[in-house]
Amino acid sequence: MHHAFEPLTPDLVLDALDSVGLRGDGRLTALSSYENRVYQVQLEDGSAVVAKFYRPERWSDAQIHEEHDFAAELMAAEIPAIGPLVLGGATLHHFGGFAFSVSPRRGGRPPELDDAEVLEWIGRFLARIHTVGAKKPFAVRPSLNLQSFGVDSMQWLLENDKVPLDVQSAWTRQCQVAIDLIATQATKTWASGLNDSKNSPSDPIRLLRLHGDCHPGNILWTPSDAALAAGPGPHFVDLDDARMGPAVQDLWMLTSGDRQQRSRQLGLLVDGYEQFREFDRAELALIEPLRTLRLIHYSAWLARRWHDPTFKHNFPWFGSSDYWRGQVQMLEEQIEAMQEAPLVV
Repeated sequence: MHHAFEPLTPDLVLDALDSVGLRGDGRLTALSSYENRVYQVQLEDGSAVVAKFYRPERWSDAQIHEEHDFAAELMAAEIPAIGPLVLGGATLHHFGGFAFSVSPRRGGRPPELDDAEVLEWIGRFLARIHTVGAKKPFAVRPSLNLQSFGVDSMQWLLENDKVPLDVQSAWTRQCQVAIDLIATQATKTWASGLNDSKNSPSDPIRLLRLHGDCHPGNILWTPSDAALAAGPGPHFVDLDDARMGPAVQDLWMLTSGDRQQRSRQLGLLVDGYEQFREFDRAELALIEPLRTLRLIHYSAWLARRWHDPTFKHNFPWFGSSDYWRGQVQMLEEQIEAMQEAPLVV
């Protein structure tokens, strides 16, 4: 079976860059990315850029433009987000059947999330990102909600026979219990599958434009003693999953460990956050529902992309009965977690 990126050869990458006035010297390195294809390209003038080729038919041009506009707003507010370069008056380009953008190269390392100062620093910048994100809604990018991440993902997996028969009954049962619990426990407005990206004054949880996938791998940390033009501290990359949702979505993925450890980490993030923006403690009740939705959505994402050989190579364990039995166990654990009291910060 053919896959979306099969025509994307090194020559096509270099020709695409040449079409926007960037002459590569022939050296390019594939960077870690599964959803899209991302390359670091050395240019003839000795500099380097990062070229991102979007997965065909995932986002419309209008949705990609909203991602780029959001990045531009953040950079205009002097927030260290890394957005695409304007080349020939545009940030989104097309070549050989692919949409692509070009960004400056930035160095960095994963943040030390055991360091209290680092967590507070990240919290401050997340608050600034959300201050910009709250100024207006996305018009065409989707919302993070129960319907799209939970219900639709579950139905697609079952309708396309992605769950082995020997596990299907147990997985379906636990998945439905989890979805029903989220619908019952989460705030009525957020859990209802809101898709119009608008907030009314009565909404208990405010939806805003988010990074959307703010895990440690999407934060580059530059040490304060590094002689880099980007400056010290966190630099946020990859707004590909930017969407409308509750602010806590951009915080909880930066926590790990047992309940006490997560509470401490979240407290430090919020301490930094509230130096710039108030954090609504009511959103703490959404952490475990959001974690559960990500679990269900992740399985559907892997299954939808399984025809792409990159996924088979990097996720060889996916799809077996053992994998799905593990998912059943994790759903059971999440059902228990969603019935516990929310974290307190």
